[in-house]
Amino acid sequence: MNDLPMWFQHAAELIATFVVAVGLLHTLFYVLELIFAGCALYNRHSPLSAKALWERYADNAPPIALLAPAYNEALTIIESVEALLSLQYPDFEVIVVNDGSKDETLETLIRHYDLRAVERYYDPAIPSEPIRGLFATPNQPRLLVVDKSNGGKSDAINAGINVARAPLMCVIDADTLLRSDALLRVARPFIDNPSETVAVGGTIRIANGSKVEAGRVVEVLLPRKFLALVQIIEYSRAFMTRLGLCEMRTLMIISGAFGAFRRSAVIEVGGFSRGTVGEDFEVVVKLHRHFREQRRPYQIKYIPDAVAWTEAPENLKMLRNRRSRWQRGALETFHKHYDMFLNPRYGRVGFLGFGQVWVVDFMGPLVELLGLLLVPPLWVIEAISTGYALAFVMVTILSGVLISMITLLLEEVQARHVPKVHDFLTLALVAVLEGFGYRQLNNFWRMRGWWQFMCKKDGWGDMARKGFQKA
Repeated sequence: MNDLPMWFQHAAELIATFVVAVGLLHTLFYVLELIFAGCALYNRHSPLSAKALWERYADNAPPIALLAPAYNEALTIIESVEALLSLQYPDFEVIVVNDGSKDETLETLIRHYDLRAVERYYDPAIPSEPIRGLFATPNQPRLLVVDKSNGGKSDAINAGINVARAPLMCVIDADTLLRSDALLRVARPFIDNPSETVAVGGTIRIANGSKVEAGRVVEVLLPRKFLALVQIIEYSRAFMTRLGLCEMRTLMIISGAFGAFRRSAVIEVGGFSRGTVGEDFEVVVKLHRHFREQRRPYQIKYIPDAVAWTEAPENLKMLRNRRSRWQRGALETFHKHYDMFLNPRYGRVGFLGFGQVWVVDFMGPLVELLGLLLVPPLWVIEAISTGYALAFVMVTILSGVLISMITLLLEEVQARHVPKVHDFLTLALVAVLEGFGYRQLNNFWRMRGWWQFMCKKDGWGDMARKGFQKA
């Protein structure tokens, strides 16, 4: 027996109970989403081949504008644009928005495509920084380059929305490589249900280590560095749970790297909010709010077989910046729309959608680090029992490993994007190792995002590109 005061033991048990309860709620949200995702995969038909997809949907596919904000992307911009221009879609336009890059992004585009300054009428329906010029060429009639003063990613997207003429728009990152049929797949919900579909998201995969040729991933290989491997696990988990959230009709985010929207709906909500780094999250929340307040039927969908590839950071500094930024963006959106949380007016979005945001994004890193700093010392001095300590390990480490393993299995059932047994076993090992060190480090990065949010920090931070591996 220890000689600790009774009040101290009660306080220690209360802290441990709170940490375990929030961790358990966190786990239950993930389990619920994976159950819905598994049911969706079980009930859905096999994905159409690219040929069958074209034969069924090409004649009815509405025009679409691809908006690619670019800031200091000279290293990968040509590959990205080449991939966009060669997409399998009947009527589309590629609008690259150079957001005041400090490198040679604009010059690289002008030189490679022999662009010339052009005039084109556009309606500034959404405020943005001044557009300095438009560039095009008869050699590539689908390509339009917009040069504007720097205003951030959201501002660049808004400028692209103003210049676009198509009823649909697809927002991508300039370093993203789309699979050739991805655009038609992401447009399917707009074709099948044109009156209600307002936004559709696709799947983002990690291209590090894979071989790229002419803006296409021609051979899928695993990266060799652990940081890139562990991000494969993170992305798989995130997008599998999005499938579950889509089935629950509470999808709260469409990745800014690849998402399609009805242009008129985005204009209705005022475009992408400037002054935030979580613009992809916030615009979806604004759509939920707008259509529920107007009591208009709408759908926000996720299509798992619409695939885009991106470059993941492979060093700690870049990864830290990205995770801190994501956390800051989630907090900004939650703070701006906190009145939707548990508000019956917003239905399941207010309860389940924002409930998950509160548990996972708002409280998650705070509570898990609180437990990490307090539960082991309290157990060592016998302020709490071994049962509390084991429960903490279960909900913070072992449950995470189990969820990651289930995600990998569902991912293989759904896509089989890791055909080699050796590669699958490698990812399974990484899924286990993630819970012992990396997860805790990631929570420290997220707390850094908390601190930046409290200090009202602006900007994205440095995100230098290495470039894709050539075939």
